Amino acid sequence: MSTTQPLVLAAELAAAWSDIQAHHQDLPDLASPEALIGESSSACGTRLGFERLLHEAAHGLAAARDIRDTSRAGRYHNRRFLLLASELGLAHPIEPHASSGFSQVTMLIETQERYAPTIERLERALGAHQLAVAGEGAHRSFRGPAARHGSSGGGVRVKAVCGCGRNVRVVPSVLAQASIVCGACQQPFRIS
Repeated sequence: MSTTQPLVLAAELAAAWSDIQAHHQDLPDLASPEALIGESSSACGTRLGFERLLHEAAHGLAAARDIRDTSRAGRYHNRRFLLLASELGLAHPIEPHASSGFSQVTMLIETQERYAPTIERLERALGAHQLAVAGEGAHRSFRGPAARHGSSGGGVRVKAVCGCGRNVRVVPSVLAQASIVCGACQQPFRIS
């Protein structure tokens, strides 16, 4: 994949976030647009797009206002999340999902109209990124079991080993964010 492709997509994500900030002054800056690119599986949604960005913005407002909007390790989205999501122009289901609460929000038509140029730019960048990623796959002969079986586990996991030989399977981007330390030997896990 072209090294410029993730940079272009990250720039478009940052620009879209700025467009949201223009309507919500207390929304903090997006710390790492790159982190959203590789993350594809969570209670916040599996598809990266403007709707997902608005969902993340609701969490950003919660953080800025010191509101606890989730529980169960961030999986369950409560009614405080609903209020923030509504403020950002997202509709929600009437009844909560048993394990993720009110996480499945969707854009209102008025929201789509307000952000139409932003959505169009972001969709173009996402499309170009997906084409680049698909082209990258053509140059490889083996991408692991997740690629073969269509896993929705957030990307191909690799084996990481600590000092005492224990191992975990982890998405490389997660390990790049911060060290994961073994509870037995207190050594960080490293990709083997």
